[in-house]
Amino acid sequence: MERQLVDGMREDLAELYLGSFPTAPGDAYGRCRRQDFLNRLFTDMRRPECAMVVAETDVLMGCAFGFPVDRDGSWWLGFDGVLPRGVGQLTVSGRVFAFTDLLIRPHPQDRELARRVQERLLTDHRAALGATLVDRADHPTLAALRSWGWLDVGQLRRTLGATTFRALVLPFTERTTARPQGLATMSGGGGTGGP
Repeated sequence: MERQLVDGMREDLAELYLGSFPTAPGDAYGRCRRQDFLNRLFTDMRRPECAMVVAETDVLMGCAFGFPVDRDGSWWLGFDGVLPRGVGQLTVSGRVFAFTDLLIRPHPQDRELARRVQERLLTDHRAALGATLVDRADHPTLAALRSWGWLDVGQLRRTLGATTFRALVLPFTERTTARPQGLATMSGGGGTGGP
């Protein structure tokens, strides 16, 4: 996504983020999470290969963004135990895409919308596997991802902080080259400025 487009969608993306989680009005933790999300978004959108897909009707309904995992496997540093062989092979071949965030506004069709935005990013990046990390205490997000087809492959600890994450993967085989309607792809890349 062009940096200017992300800047223009900042408030809508923040509202989508908050709308994806149950929070009480005026919740200070919600405001903190909102700022953490915006900081992460703008940091990630500076990556040269970062990409975003948005789905909208009259309002922003969903968003997914992330970047291709480096072939050197550094994304998996801190993995507890042995990384599944297929995951390692796909990483080395450059066929893994890391989802930083996958936000879907609660809706009866949220599973289908999640499938579409995930598939769009994976197809655009010729990835055979999606990967993401979720705080192991974030049970609602873990449950949602599992319901959308993600598989838990183990846990991973990042050196910054004491947070232990669950590592999830989404196997993918391209079903079609047709572009689903209502989705737009945007690529990042080296912009300057802050959130």
